[in-house]
Amino acid sequence: MDQSAASEAPAAKRPLPLSLLKLARPHQWVKSAFVLVGPFYSLGDKPRSLSEIIVPSILTEFAFALASSACYVVNDIFDVEADRLHPRKRRRPLASGAVSRGQAWVFAGLLLLGAVGLVAAIPPAGENSGRALVGLTIALYVANVTVYSVWIKHMLIADVMGLSLGFVLRVLGGCAAVAVSPSTWLLNCTFFLAMFLAFGKRLGERRTAGENVAGIRAVQAAYTDEMLRMAVVVTAVVTLLSYAGYVQARELAYTDAALGGFNLLWLTILPATFGMLRCIVLLERGDYDDPTELALRDRAFAASGLVFAIMTAWLVVQFRL
Repeated sequence: MDQSAASEAPAAKRPLPLSLLKLARPHQWVKSAFVLVGPFYSLGDKPRSLSEIIVPSILTEFAFALASSACYVVNDIFDVEADRLHPRKRRRPLASGAVSRGQAWVFAGLLLLGAVGLVAAIPPAGENSGRALVGLTIALYVANVTVYSVWIKHMLIADVMGLSLGFVLRVLGGCAAVAVSPSTWLLNCTFFLAMFLAFGKRLGERRTAGENVAGIRAVQAAYTDEMLRMAVVVTAVVTLLSYAGYVQARELAYTDAALGGFNLLWLTILPATFGMLRCIVLLERGDYDDPTELALRDRAFAASGLVFAIMTAWLVVQFRL
């Protein structure tokens, strides 16, 4: 047995179901929570029961989760050779040899079938069924990720915009599931926040991979540290300004007369700002190269996100329901 075969032997012994589960990257399903943003902020806009909002929203969220897993599998198939050069990605099931390309293609197809089944189970939203629009947003999402995997990911700036569009499509899918119109503020915040996360990931990769970063992600050869620092800061500022604009636009809805007409929604800007700046610091230091991993592991960042969510939920319950 040669040395390369010996190095892959431990990975090949892992049970196939566990390797397939790892290949699906379930920890990335947290991104599908963007599906819930539109339905959440629409609470109280129309007289409807919570079940009319929760059931289609959850089904849509998991449909996007399965579709995104299928896209991750396909992306890993295309990137298997590059992943073998990455100090962390080389342990992925395809790169390590635990899952074959053929098995990966079949698994991706099954994941997409599961997503279709969940879309078919979405109940009508009022007089209209949101299934068709949800199905369309998921189809566009899969097409966008596929185009990204084979072409756009090699293009400067366009690679980040392609990734960010996937988050916007998640939000649109959630709005379609409950038959609400997405606001411009919502789409702006989503798009620029996603760009911030994508640029932050590229900056983090340069910190952790060093000189080998272009071998891990080819488009990194076109980026520079200074360019990414600027892009991270600019998108962070635009995201916060977009959210601040939304807060100002909703001033009448969240004003408490007992507090002298103070817009209580403004308080949510505080944890949002802390979280954004905390993310920049950790990525700049090279502590993480993936904002999703950062969100799950850094306690201060996670706490800011939790405080933001709790404050926003409380305000919606108090002023909108």
